[in-house]
Amino acid sequence: MNATGYIINAILVLLVLRQIRESRLDLISLVLPVALVAGAAAYYLRAVPTAGNDIALDLTLAATGAALGIGCAMATRMRRGGDGVALARAGAVAAVLWVAGIGSRMAFAFFSGHGAGPAIARFSAVHSITSADAWVAALVIMALTEVTARLVVLRLRARKLPVAAAEAAPRTPARAQA
Repeated sequence: MNATGYIINAILVLLVLRQIRESRLDLISLVLPVALVAGAAAYYLRAVPTAGNDIALDLTLAATGAALGIGCAMATRMRRGGDGVALARAGAVAAVLWVAGIGSRMAFAFFSGHGAGPAIARFSAVHSITSADAWVAALVIMALTEVTARLVVLRLRARKLPVAAAEAAPRTPARAQA
């Protein structure tokens, strides 16, 4: 992983840490992580290898990413503000899950180039994972599914929030002035 990768991952960590304080769940706060990961995917992903057990690796890491994203979204406290916009506050569990996903990908990238390369190569050979490109694709897919699952679950939860009391109160018609 180069400096760009570390910067993108640091921004993703800061996005969730920023949500530890309650914030509006607007379109930008939901789409920005997806846009960052999509940008990283465009930067890193050259192909998605499909030979051997590469697809199984993709599916396994996609499921892991989805579980982390769903867990992160479910561990986020939500309520509707007085203006009707959903407010979200990531708790400690949400932050830990988010950082665990990013941290595991960063650790894999770091250690693959700093001593764990031969062990990864042996694991890959035993499990029919065809190349380093297969690992890159699977890790990018994991990141995309993590942020997308979080986005989808937060949006679904926001739709189910009760309407704020000010919005729910029936409006009475104005009296006609004579």
